[in-house]
Amino acid sequence: MDRLTEMEAFATVVDQGGFTDAAKKMGISKSAVSKHVSSLEARLGARLLNRTTRRVSPTEIGLAYYDRARRVLTDAGEADALVTSMQAAPSGQLRISVATDFGVNHLSPVLGDFLATYPDISVNMVLNNRYVELISEGFDLAVRIGELEDSSLRARKLTETKMRMIASPEYLEQFGRPNRLDDLNEHKLLHYSNQSNGSVWKVTAPSGEKRQIRTAGWLSVNDGQSLLNAAISGLGIAYLPSFLYGEAMKRGEIVDVIPDLPVDTQGIYAVYPPGRFPQPKVRAFIDFLVDAFSEKGPDSW
Repeated sequence: MDRLTEMEAFATVVDQGGFTDAAKKMGISKSAVSKHVSSLEARLGARLLNRTTRRVSPTEIGLAYYDRARRVLTDAGEADALVTSMQAAPSGQLRISVATDFGVNHLSPVLGDFLATYPDISVNMVLNNRYVELISEGFDLAVRIGELEDSSLRARKLTETKMRMIASPEYLEQFGRPNRLDDLNEHKLLHYSNQSNGSVWKVTAPSGEKRQIRTAGWLSVNDGQSLLNAAISGLGIAYLPSFLYGEAMKRGEIVDVIPDLPVDTQGIYAVYPPGRFPQPKVRAFIDFLVDAFSEKGPDSW
């Protein structure tokens, strides 16, 4: 006889308190349930149930076996559910959170292809520059850049970006080029105002030492694209990711201010709530993003 069927019959008898109710629960005859349990006891060489005319209860050995059997049956059920889930067509509303800069410049342009591929999915993309709590705020997924703070979330790396100090050639011609980090004290800096640690740049010095640049900024704004525009206009030096400044650097509108500095690279991740199996719509979107950004990287934005 099938071991799982024997386990299921035994566990159901324990759950239901008797053979009659167990038979109703399983949709088979009472004699079939009894046969499965007797076969299990014979195979194990142990009595698992105390049988009286009024009630059925597990023996001490039976109770220990029940705990393990129920765990096995649960795992088997989840394995079946996994197969069903993986074959189900992705559908429903997908609510995602993404930083404004990345969402506007790189996620929005590819959403059309995703929606065309999965017409049964609708997307609610929320652009903001704050840290959102995925579960409590009802998000299915978020795209996050840099070090991941919440280790309880599951994550998949999509690509990477690098952080560099950038400025326009006109600015450097007018105010000179800083040769080392301490020279930034004499320059106009453009800061991102939504940083939790204030107007601080965390950079790696040529020695490999991690430095914090705390020089007061000439302009602070809570939007990376605005900082890039300010740098292009010659207003000062900004510290931005390559996914934001990449095209402007190719056009020669901005340049690397201190090229000799080590490159600080940050990962870009899709993060989603914990669980054994992601929903089909979440899995489909993550797979799509991995493919969409497969040719992107620190130097190829």
